[in-house]
Amino acid sequence: MIYEMRQYRCVPGRLPALIKRFDTITLKIWEKHGIKQAGFFTTLIGESNQELTYLLAWHSLAERETKWTAFMTDPEWLEARAKTEADGQIVANIVSQILAPTAFSAVK
Repeated sequence: MIYEMRQYRCVPGRLPALIKRFDTITLKIWEKHGIKQAGFFTTLIGESNQELTYLLAWHSLAERETKWTAFMTDPEWLEARAKTEADGQIVANIVSQILAPTAFSAVK
């Protein structure tokens, strides 16, 4: 397995909207595309408390490319994203990293 860590820095005050969108919309669309999350986290102590960080589990980079592209171009997702951002942008910045577990990692 490889893991993708994605950090979303929200526009100030918009973290609740992002969390709601994942909880009520995004995860259902991911399920349709076979995207597996490995955890979601908010920042208690750090540079910003307006961040949502999550991990996705992939079998390969090829799987990631296929499934992520399908998700990002899904008309249901595009419509839902537009509706949830009708009253303003939610995410100011996204950072993504692809991670490989070490031999001694508890997560494989």
